[in-house]
Amino acid sequence: MTSLTRRIVLRFGLAVPAFALIFFVPAGSLRFSKAWVYMGLLFLPMFFNVLYFMKRDPALLERRLRTREREREQQVLVRLFGLFMLAGLLIPGFDFRWEWSRIPGYLVLIADAVVLSGYGLFFLVMKENTYLSRTVDIDAGQRVITTGPYAVVRHPMYAGVLLILLFTPIALGSWWALIPMIPLPAILVWRIRSEERILTRDLAGYDAYRRTVPNRLIPFVW
Repeated sequence: MTSLTRRIVLRFGLAVPAFALIFFVPAGSLRFSKAWVYMGLLFLPMFFNVLYFMKRDPALLERRLRTREREREQQVLVRLFGLFMLAGLLIPGFDFRWEWSRIPGYLVLIADAVVLSGYGLFFLVMKENTYLSRTVDIDAGQRVITTGPYAVVRHPMYAGVLLILLFTPIALGSWWALIPMIPLPAILVWRIRSEERILTRDLAGYDAYRRTVPNRLIPFVW
């Protein structure tokens, strides 16, 4: 087993039980069916995604395993984002236990579909951009990607993340979990602005790309 495979197996081995604890401990029950569906939507595509890129682009997976941000501002943003996201994932379990919310089943199904489509967008972005990293880094030989989703907005990965996170509370059956998710778009905007200063400074051709593709996150909006 290669070093990359070992690290990926370890991440999966930790992520699945971690999400199970986040959902089912607050719920006080394993009968939280929406959480089971959500975990399936999250981890099954991720599993096939990893298999695909292990064969086609293992260097991309190496980059995706990076977690240490170099810039202080990015470190703060990642921590803030993580705290609000964790709260948004914990609340649905309590909501299930004490029945705070009543969300129609069709809305839950729509939210599931949006979450899956957000992950689909994320997959397309990964296929298009081998330099896609979790951290704001410029690799040797890195070039600006202008094709696929990048021809529409400059940060399509964050667009996919935003779709997933904003519809996650509804997919998990909780109106109340939307509250901690509300700051996440603002944090993403802050991160994008900070990231673009770094890319403009350090990545050749990025400033010209900004002029060619004016929208950062949402077509015709921003």
